[in-house]
Amino acid sequence: MFKRKGSPTDTAFLLAITISLFIAFYLLSVIFLGDKGFNKIQMFFNLLNENAALIVIACGVSIVMITGSIDISVGGSTALICTSCIVCLNNYGFNFFTSLILALAIGLTFGAIQGYLIAYMEMQPFIVTLAGMFLGRGLVALIEVNQIQVNNAGFEALSGARIQIPFLGDINKKGIFIQSKLEYGVVIAIIIVFVMFWLLRKTSLGRSFYAVGGNPQSALMLGINVKKTRFNAHLLCGLLSGIGGFLYLFHTRSGSVQQATGLEMDAIAASIIGGTLLTGGVGNIFGTLFGVLTSGIVLLIVTAIGSQDPWWPQITRAAMLCFFIVLQSVICSRKKKLS
Repeated sequence: MFKRKGSPTDTAFLLAITISLFIAFYLLSVIFLGDKGFNKIQMFFNLLNENAALIVIACGVSIVMITGSIDISVGGSTALICTSCIVCLNNYGFNFFTSLILALAIGLTFGAIQGYLIAYMEMQPFIVTLAGMFLGRGLVALIEVNQIQVNNAGFEALSGARIQIPFLGDINKKGIFIQSKLEYGVVIAIIIVFVMFWLLRKTSLGRSFYAVGGNPQSALMLGINVKKTRFNAHLLCGLLSGIGGFLYLFHTRSGSVQQATGLEMDAIAASIIGGTLLTGGVGNIFGTLFGVLTSGIVLLIVTAIGSQDPWWPQITRAAMLCFFIVLQSVICSRKKKLS
Protein backbone atom coordinates (compact mmCIF):
# COMPACT_ATOMS: atom_id res chain seq x y z
CA MET A 1 0.00 0.00 0.00
CA PHE A 2 2.92 2.35 0.61
CA LYS A 3 6.66 2.23 0.35
CA ARG A 4 8.94 1.98 3.35
CA LYS A 5 11.91 4.21 3.72
CA GLY A 6 14.37 1.36 3.69
CA SER A 7 14.49 -1.12 0.87
CA PRO A 8 14.43 -4.82 1.70
CA THR A 9 17.99 -4.98 0.34
CA ASP A 10 19.27 -2.53 2.96
CA THR A 11 17.38 -4.26 5.76
CA ALA A 12 18.63 -7.68 4.70
CA PHE A 13 22.17 -6.32 4.35
CA LEU A 14 22.23 -4.93 7.90
CA LEU A 15 20.69 -8.12 9.26
CA ALA A 16 23.25 -10.27 7.43
CA ILE A 17 26.13 -8.26 8.90
CA THR A 18 24.75 -8.60 12.43
CA ILE A 19 24.23 -12.36 12.12
CA SER A 20 27.66 -12.80 10.54
CA LEU A 21 29.31 -10.87 13.37
CA PHE A 22 27.57 -12.97 16.00
CA ILE A 23 28.59 -16.22 14.30
CA ALA A 24 32.17 -14.98 13.87
CA PHE A 25 32.51 -13.88 17.51
CA TYR A 26 30.99 -17.13 18.75
CA LEU A 27 33.20 -19.35 16.60
CA LEU A 28 36.32 -17.40 17.58
CA SER A 29 35.40 -17.75 21.25
CA VAL A 30 34.94 -21.52 20.84
CA ILE A 31 38.29 -21.85 19.03
CA PHE A 32 40.45 -19.63 21.21
CA LEU A 33 38.59 -19.61 24.53
CA GLY A 34 37.30 -23.16 24.64
CA ASP A 35 39.06 -23.77 27.94
CA LYS A 36 37.02 -20.90 29.43
CA GLY A 37 33.80 -22.81 28.83
CA PHE A 38 32.87 -21.47 25.39
CA ASN A 39 33.09 -24.96 23.87
CA LYS A 40 30.21 -26.11 26.07
CA ILE A 41 26.68 -26.12 24.72
CA GLN A 42 25.35 -24.69 27.98
CA MET A 43 27.33 -21.50 27.33
CA PHE A 44 25.02 -20.64 24.44
CA PHE A 45 21.93 -21.32 26.54
CA ASN A 46 23.39 -19.22 29.36
CA LEU A 47 23.76 -16.38 26.85
CA LEU A 48 20.03 -16.63 26.18
CA ASN A 49 19.18 -17.01 29.88
CA GLU A 50 21.08 -13.86 30.81
CA ASN A 51 19.56 -11.75 28.05
CA ALA A 52 15.91 -12.88 27.83
CA ALA A 53 14.59 -9.70 29.48
CA LEU A 54 16.82 -7.47 27.34
CA ILE A 55 15.58 -9.18 24.16
CA VAL A 56 11.96 -8.29 24.99
CA ILE A 57 12.77 -4.73 26.07
CA ALA A 58 14.97 -4.15 23.02
CA CYS A 59 12.08 -5.25 20.78
CA GLY A 60 9.95 -2.48 22.28
CA VAL A 61 12.72 0.09 21.86
CA SER A 62 13.20 -1.02 18.24
CA ILE A 63 9.53 -0.38 17.51
CA VAL A 64 9.63 3.21 18.75
CA MET A 65 12.92 3.76 16.91
CA ILE A 66 11.33 2.49 13.69
CA THR A 67 8.73 5.28 14.06
CA GLY A 68 11.56 7.80 14.48
CA SER A 69 11.17 8.13 18.25
CA ILE A 70 13.19 6.90 21.26
CA ASP A 71 12.55 5.56 24.76
CA ILE A 72 15.23 5.75 27.46
CA SER A 73 12.86 5.14 30.38
CA VAL A 74 12.90 1.33 30.13
CA GLY A 75 15.69 0.92 32.70
CA GLY A 76 13.83 3.02 35.27
CA SER A 77 10.52 1.27 34.65
CA THR A 78 12.25 -2.13 34.97
CA ALA A 79 13.70 -1.15 38.34
CA LEU A 80 10.27 0.04 39.46
CA ILE A 81 8.62 -3.18 38.29
CA CYS A 82 11.15 -5.36 40.11
CA THR A 83 10.95 -3.47 43.40
CA SER A 84 7.17 -3.03 43.36
CA CYS A 85 6.54 -6.69 42.57
CA ILE A 86 8.93 -7.88 45.28
CA VAL A 87 7.29 -5.68 47.93
CA CYS A 88 3.84 -6.96 46.91
CA LEU A 89 5.04 -10.59 46.77
CA ASN A 90 6.69 -10.40 50.19
CA ASN A 91 4.23 -8.25 52.09
CA TYR A 92 0.81 -8.17 50.43
CA GLY A 93 0.11 -11.74 49.42
CA PHE A 94 0.68 -11.31 45.70
CA ASN A 95 1.37 -14.43 43.64
CA PHE A 96 2.98 -14.99 40.25
CA PHE A 97 -0.06 -13.89 38.22
CA THR A 98 -1.01 -10.83 40.26
CA SER A 99 2.60 -9.62 40.23
CA LEU A 100 2.63 -10.11 36.44
CA ILE A 101 -0.50 -7.97 36.16
CA LEU A 102 1.20 -5.30 38.27
CA ALA A 103 4.28 -5.38 36.01
CA LEU A 104 2.13 -5.01 32.88
CA ALA A 105 0.17 -2.16 34.48
CA ILE A 106 3.35 -0.25 35.31
CA GLY A 107 4.76 -0.75 31.82
CA LEU A 108 1.51 0.27 30.11
CA THR A 109 1.20 3.35 32.33
CA PHE A 110 4.68 4.53 31.35
CA GLY A 111 3.94 3.80 27.68
CA ALA A 112 0.54 5.52 27.67
CA ILE A 113 1.64 8.70 29.45
CA GLN A 114 4.86 9.08 27.50
CA GLY A 115 3.13 8.19 24.24
CA TYR A 116 0.45 10.82 24.81
CA LEU A 117 2.99 13.54 25.62
CA ILE A 118 5.13 12.65 22.60
CA ALA A 119 2.43 11.97 20.02
CA TYR A 120 -0.36 14.38 20.95
CA MET A 121 1.48 17.10 22.88
CA GLU A 122 4.39 16.91 20.41
CA MET A 123 7.05 16.98 23.12
CA GLN A 124 10.58 15.76 22.44
CA PRO A 125 10.82 11.97 22.98
CA PHE A 126 14.27 12.18 24.57
CA ILE A 127 13.16 14.71 27.20
CA VAL A 128 9.89 12.92 27.97
CA THR A 129 11.46 9.49 28.38
CA LEU A 130 14.42 10.94 30.29
CA ALA A 131 11.88 12.31 32.77
CA GLY A 132 10.29 8.85 32.81
CA MET A 133 13.62 7.27 33.65
CA PHE A 134 14.15 9.66 36.58
CA LEU A 135 10.56 9.13 37.72
CA GLY A 136 11.02 5.36 37.77
CA ARG A 137 14.24 5.55 39.77
CA GLY A 138 12.73 8.11 42.15
CA LEU A 139 9.68 5.95 42.84
CA VAL A 140 11.93 2.97 43.56
CA ALA A 141 13.78 5.05 46.16
CA LEU A 142 10.47 5.99 47.78
CA ILE A 143 9.40 2.34 47.94
CA GLU A 144 12.66 0.82 49.16
CA VAL A 145 16.14 2.32 49.44
CA ASN A 146 18.02 -0.92 50.07
CA GLN A 147 18.29 -3.93 47.80
CA ILE A 148 15.57 -6.49 48.49
CA GLN A 149 15.10 -10.14 47.53
CA VAL A 150 12.03 -12.18 46.71
CA ASN A 151 10.79 -14.09 49.76
CA ASN A 152 7.86 -15.95 48.23
CA ALA A 153 8.08 -19.72 47.98
CA GLY A 154 5.71 -20.05 45.03
CA PHE A 155 7.42 -17.40 42.94
CA GLU A 156 10.89 -18.75 43.79
CA ALA A 157 9.85 -22.25 42.76
CA LEU A 158 8.57 -21.02 39.37
CA SER A 159 11.55 -18.77 38.69
CA GLY A 160 13.95 -21.54 39.65
CA ALA A 161 12.41 -24.06 37.24
CA ARG A 162 14.35 -24.92 34.08
CA ILE A 163 13.55 -26.60 30.77
CA GLN A 164 15.66 -29.70 30.11
CA ILE A 165 16.84 -29.65 26.48
CA PRO A 166 16.55 -33.18 25.01
CA PHE A 167 19.77 -34.78 23.75
CA LEU A 168 21.83 -31.63 24.34
CA GLY A 169 24.37 -31.24 27.10
CA ASP A 170 28.00 -31.45 28.15
CA ILE A 171 30.28 -34.02 29.73
CA ASN A 172 31.76 -32.81 33.01
CA LYS A 173 35.21 -33.66 34.36
CA LYS A 174 33.88 -36.82 35.97
CA GLY A 175 32.52 -38.07 32.66
CA ILE A 176 28.90 -37.47 33.62
CA PHE A 177 26.48 -36.13 31.00
CA ILE A 178 24.86 -32.89 32.18
CA GLN A 179 21.74 -31.98 30.25
CA SER A 180 21.48 -28.39 29.02
CA LYS A 181 18.95 -26.16 30.77
CA LEU A 182 16.95 -23.18 29.57
CA GLU A 183 14.93 -20.68 31.57
CA TYR A 184 11.24 -20.31 30.79
CA GLY A 185 11.82 -16.60 30.24
CA VAL A 186 13.81 -17.40 27.09
CA VAL A 187 10.82 -19.21 25.58
CA ILE A 188 8.64 -16.16 26.25
CA ALA A 189 11.26 -13.87 24.73
CA ILE A 190 11.54 -15.94 21.54
CA ILE A 191 7.75 -16.08 21.19
CA ILE A 192 7.58 -12.29 21.51
CA VAL A 193 10.28 -11.89 18.85
CA PHE A 194 8.21 -13.93 16.38
CA VAL A 195 4.98 -12.12 17.32
CA MET A 196 6.59 -8.68 16.88
CA PHE A 197 8.15 -9.74 13.58
CA TRP A 198 4.72 -10.84 12.35
CA LEU A 199 3.10 -7.62 13.60
CA LEU A 200 5.65 -5.41 11.83
CA ARG A 201 5.65 -7.32 8.55
CA LYS A 202 2.11 -8.63 8.16
CA THR A 203 -0.23 -6.09 9.78
CA SER A 204 -1.34 -2.61 8.82
CA LEU A 205 -0.22 -1.32 12.22
CA GLY A 206 3.31 -2.59 11.67
CA ARG A 207 3.45 -1.13 8.17
CA SER A 208 2.22 2.16 9.62
CA PHE A 209 5.17 2.19 12.02
CA TYR A 210 7.57 1.96 9.08
CA ALA A 211 5.68 4.58 7.07
CA VAL A 212 5.61 7.12 9.91
CA GLY A 213 9.29 6.60 10.62
CA GLY A 214 10.21 6.84 6.95
CA ASN A 215 8.28 10.00 6.12
CA PRO A 216 5.51 11.34 8.40
CA GLN A 217 4.17 13.73 5.75
CA SER A 218 3.84 10.98 3.15
CA ALA A 219 2.23 8.71 5.73
CA LEU A 220 -0.30 11.42 6.54
CA MET A 221 -1.12 11.82 2.85
CA LEU A 222 -1.73 8.06 2.68
CA GLY A 223 -4.39 8.39 5.35
CA ILE A 224 -2.33 7.15 8.29
CA ASN A 225 -3.05 8.77 11.65
CA VAL A 226 0.54 9.73 12.52
CA LYS A 227 -0.18 10.79 16.09
CA LYS A 228 -2.13 7.65 16.89
CA THR A 229 0.58 5.48 15.31
CA ARG A 230 3.30 7.09 17.42
CA PHE A 231 1.16 6.72 20.52
CA ASN A 232 0.57 3.04 19.74
CA ALA A 233 4.31 2.50 19.27
CA HIS A 234 5.07 3.88 22.74
CA LEU A 235 2.14 1.99 24.24
CA LEU A 236 3.46 -1.25 22.72
CA CYS A 237 6.94 -0.42 23.99
CA GLY A 238 5.46 0.06 27.46
CA LEU A 239 3.73 -3.31 27.26
CA LEU A 240 6.98 -5.03 26.23
CA SER A 241 8.82 -3.15 28.98
CA GLY A 242 6.34 -4.55 31.47
CA ILE A 243 6.91 -8.09 30.21
CA GLY A 244 10.67 -7.57 30.02
CA GLY A 245 10.77 -6.06 33.50
CA PHE A 246 8.91 -9.07 34.87
CA LEU A 247 11.35 -11.42 33.10
CA TYR A 248 14.19 -9.41 34.64
CA LEU A 249 12.65 -10.00 38.07
CA PHE A 250 12.08 -13.65 37.16
CA HIS A 251 15.79 -14.02 36.45
CA THR A 252 17.34 -11.93 39.24
CA ARG A 253 14.67 -12.18 41.99
CA SER A 254 15.95 -8.89 43.41
CA GLY A 255 15.21 -5.18 43.27
CA SER A 256 17.01 -1.92 44.07
CA VAL A 257 17.39 1.70 42.98
CA GLN A 258 20.39 0.65 40.86
CA GLN A 259 18.53 -2.27 39.29
CA ALA A 260 18.87 -2.44 35.48
CA THR A 261 21.22 0.55 35.37
CA GLY A 262 22.20 1.15 31.75
CA LEU A 263 19.54 -1.24 30.45
CA GLU A 264 18.07 1.47 28.24
CA MET A 265 21.44 2.05 26.57
CA ASP A 266 21.91 -1.70 26.08
CA ALA A 267 18.49 -1.91 24.42
CA ILE A 268 19.20 1.04 22.11
CA ALA A 269 22.63 -0.35 21.24
CA ALA A 270 21.17 -3.78 20.46
CA SER A 271 18.57 -2.17 18.19
CA ILE A 272 21.21 -0.20 16.29
CA ILE A 273 23.55 -3.19 16.01
CA GLY A 274 20.55 -5.17 14.77
CA GLY A 275 19.99 -2.73 11.91
CA THR A 276 17.40 -0.28 13.23
CA LEU A 277 18.20 3.15 11.80
CA LEU A 278 18.32 6.11 14.17
CA THR A 279 16.46 8.13 11.53
CA GLY A 280 13.52 5.71 11.60
CA GLY A 281 11.76 3.74 8.91
CA VAL A 282 14.14 0.76 8.89
CA GLY A 283 14.41 -2.07 11.38
CA ASN A 284 14.12 -5.81 11.83
CA ILE A 285 13.13 -7.57 15.04
CA PHE A 286 15.31 -10.59 14.25
CA GLY A 287 18.15 -8.11 13.85
CA THR A 288 17.42 -6.83 17.34
CA LEU A 289 17.57 -10.39 18.67
CA PHE A 290 21.01 -10.93 17.14
CA GLY A 291 22.04 -7.45 18.26
CA VAL A 292 21.41 -8.50 21.85
CA LEU A 293 23.24 -11.81 21.37
CA THR A 294 26.21 -10.16 19.64
CA SER A 295 26.55 -7.59 22.40
CA GLY A 296 26.23 -10.37 24.99
CA ILE A 297 28.91 -12.61 23.46
CA VAL A 298 31.30 -9.65 23.20
CA LEU A 299 30.80 -8.99 26.90
CA LEU A 300 31.51 -12.64 27.72
CA ILE A 301 34.62 -12.73 25.53
CA VAL A 302 36.16 -9.59 27.00
CA THR A 303 35.39 -10.82 30.52
CA ALA A 304 36.88 -14.27 29.78
CA ILE A 305 40.09 -12.75 28.43
CA GLY A 306 40.74 -11.67 31.98
CA SER A 307 40.89 -7.91 31.72
CA GLN A 308 40.91 -6.36 35.19
CA ASP A 309 39.43 -3.10 33.90
CA PRO A 310 35.62 -3.32 34.06
CA TRP A 311 35.32 -0.68 31.34
CA TRP A 312 36.80 -2.80 28.57
CA PRO A 313 33.49 -4.59 27.77
CA GLN A 314 31.80 -1.20 27.44
CA ILE A 315 34.63 0.14 25.28
CA THR A 316 34.41 -2.88 22.99
CA ARG A 317 30.65 -2.61 22.60
CA ALA A 318 30.97 1.15 22.03
CA ALA A 319 33.41 0.51 19.17
CA MET A 320 30.99 -1.99 17.65
CA LEU A 321 28.11 0.46 18.05
CA CYS A 322 30.13 3.21 16.32
CA PHE A 323 30.85 0.81 13.45
CA PHE A 324 27.14 0.22 12.88
CA ILE A 325 26.28 3.92 13.16
CA VAL A 326 28.91 4.71 10.51
CA LEU A 327 27.57 1.86 8.37
CA GLN A 328 24.05 3.25 8.66
CA SER A 329 25.30 6.70 7.68
CA VAL A 330 26.94 5.25 4.56
CA ILE A 331 23.69 3.48 3.61
CA CYS A 332 21.63 6.63 4.15
CA SER A 333 24.09 8.69 2.07
CA ARG A 334 23.97 6.17 -0.75
CA LYS A 335 20.17 6.20 -0.74
CA LYS A 336 20.11 10.02 -0.96
CA LYS A 337 22.47 9.95 -3.95
CA LEU A 338 20.37 7.31 -5.70
CA SER A 339 17.17 9.27 -5.08
